[in-house]
Amino acid sequence: MAMAFKMATTGMWVADECKNSFMEMKWKKVHRYIVFKIDEGSRVVNVDKVGGAAEGYDDLAASLPNDDCRYAVFDFDYVTVDNCRKSKIFFIAWSPTASRIREKMLYATSKDGLRRVLDGIHYELQATDPTEMGFDIIKDRAK
Repeated sequence: MAMAFKMATTGMWVADECKNSFMEMKWKKVHRYIVFKIDEGSRVVNVDKVGGAAEGYDDLAASLPNDDCRYAVFDFDYVTVDNCRKSKIFFIAWSPTASRIREKMLYATSKDGLRRVLDGIHYELQATDPTEMGFDIIKDRAK
C-alpha cells in the first residue's frame, strides 16, 4: 500500500494520492474538483474521480452518486467587484437520503480527519440532495 495518513479518532486512513491531488488542485490548478470515496473494507479514503481544469460545477454534481456518500472538493474561481481574480476551495460532504445508514455514519465520523489532511479549505457544505449544493449557493458563500 502507498503511504497513507492515519486518522486517529476513526482508525481510518487517507491515501497519499488524496493529499497529492488536492495540492495539485490548490497550487497548480490542474483539477477543478476531486471526489473522494471511503473503501469500507480497507478503511482507506481514496480518490474516486478527478475533474480536469476545463470541467465545471455541473460536472462535479453529475459525478456524485444518488445512493452513495462521497466527499468532494471544488475549486471555485470568480472575479470580485473590483475586478480581482479569486479562488475559494469548497469541501462538500455528500450524503444522499438513499444511501445506507451505516455509510452515512462512516462518512460523518471520518469527515474532520480528511479535512485536516486537506489544508486550505475555505468553506464546507453538507448536502443530501443537489439543491443543497447548487452553484448559486457556492457563488453566494464565496463573496
